[in-house]
Amino acid sequence: MQHTQIPFQNTGYISKLICDYVSKNPKLDGLYGEFPDLVGFKKQIALKESQFPFESRKILVESLQTQFSKLQVTKQTQENIEALALKNTFTVVTGHQLNLFTGPLYFLYKIVSAINLAKQLKAEFPQQNFVPVYWMATEDHDFEEINHFFVKNTKIEWDVESSGPVGIHSTKGLDTAFEEFSKEIGSSKNANYLKELFRKGYLEHDNLTEATRYIVNELFGAHGLVIVDGDDKQLKQLFTPYAKNELLDNVAINSLQITNAFLEENYKVQVNPRDINLFYIKDGLRERIIFEDELFKINNTAITLTKTEILEELNKHPEYFSPNVIMRPLYQEVVLPNLCYIGGGGEIAYWLQLKAMFDKVAVPFPILLVRNSVLLINEKQARKAKKLEIKIEELFLKQEALVNTKTKELSELTIDFSAQKETLAKLFSDLKPLVSQTNKTFEGALLAQEKKQLKGFLNLEKRLLKAEKKNLQDKLSRITQIQNELFPRQGLQERNVNFAEFYIEHGQELIPILLQELDPLSLQFSVISL
Repeated sequence: MQHTQIPFQNTGYISKLICDYVSKNPKLDGLYGEFPDLVGFKKQIALKESQFPFESRKILVESLQTQFSKLQVTKQTQENIEALALKNTFTVVTGHQLNLFTGPLYFLYKIVSAINLAKQLKAEFPQQNFVPVYWMATEDHDFEEINHFFVKNTKIEWDVESSGPVGIHSTKGLDTAFEEFSKEIGSSKNANYLKELFRKGYLEHDNLTEATRYIVNELFGAHGLVIVDGDDKQLKQLFTPYAKNELLDNVAINSLQITNAFLEENYKVQVNPRDINLFYIKDGLRERIIFEDELFKINNTAITLTKTEILEELNKHPEYFSPNVIMRPLYQEVVLPNLCYIGGGGEIAYWLQLKAMFDKVAVPFPILLVRNSVLLINEKQARKAKKLEIKIEELFLKQEALVNTKTKELSELTIDFSAQKETLAKLFSDLKPLVSQTNKTFEGALLAQEKKQLKGFLNLEKRLLKAEKKNLQDKLSRITQIQNELFPRQGLQERNVNFAEFYIEHGQELIPILLQELDPLSLQFSVISL
């Protein structure tokens, strides 16, 4: 097994903001607290221990015991849940949507990052306990983003109508997706395990929350993973003071203005806050809360509430109030003794917008860790790449750039007219002194001719490159074929392929391989030849 690491900035797939973050660019210093290294974690432990209320731990444990009551809980996970009642226990969290059958591969990489980080922290700080947590995004509503996954280039889709929070969505209708999935993956021992996992998860559980919890517990329960559903009355009761502040004082939008202005000048703003960053969820409804004409209105409904009425509703039924993408991080940090949030580039980008909001409400801002990113290559693909003399980093090039690079490398001709263009530039440079000795119209003619000749060289270079591509068509076709296999739809494998493709081949060894190979603090892109 070969494991190669590539700096994020060399992949072409990681944003400038994230590359600047992992390289500790000083201009981002004010957007985060501690950096994700062991020195930073030591400081974060002390900070969270001093500021996380002990009473909240009891509520958290009670809630989790209820949430896990219908599952066969592993000894490792049960011990971790019970440990959360102790002052010296902390969490490291990743979160994700309830994608059908886990969705793309990076779902696994997020959780592996959390499990490995908890182990690494325990080895470094043996007096404390560290619990890996998967936070289920049960209150999201983007059903179209989660209702499908790809296996062997086939889209397995759950084609039903949906509204409201996805977590309460009935699993009815998934028998058709199950049949299609079963047909696609065959009947090997590993394939049969996957089919049974899918069947038990979705056909024996009533809603998407329960199904997802079952599947993730089956895959990672042996490693002590704790799964949290934030759509929980007990947990939301802890969040009511912060929800109240958001309703009355617009905390988020007022806190984020300076940070967003800075990001707009230098990067891309990932999310924009609303005046009120809370949804109202009840009986399948999930709509924004809007304040207009001195009334709180539930968008797209006739529901209106006065200030007194909405605060009374919040106190009696905190479960009706759902944080949006801006407020969910705060909710999470209020209810968990958390040290670190682990996410992909897009997630970390919007977390970097939020520190001022956390400071405003005096909640410790967690360490932000960019999750492990991975490209998996099987033996056959590795042999092909070696035979074709493709370097690992070349695989990450856009396909046109890859083809151009390999054409120039494979051709017996020199497809580079740089020397000729330098000669041309010198020739015209030698003529430029004549401008001062004759009519000024000569200068325009000289510049026009230089531009024309340079353009001619560029066109000849392109024509030669095109001709050599035809001559090398067979070999270039094999190069693009392997890139297409590893980068489906010209995108990252981890964002397109479901874990089932690799589980069919590697079975129960797949997750242990990832756990063994991946270092959560490496902050680099991993390429693993299985």
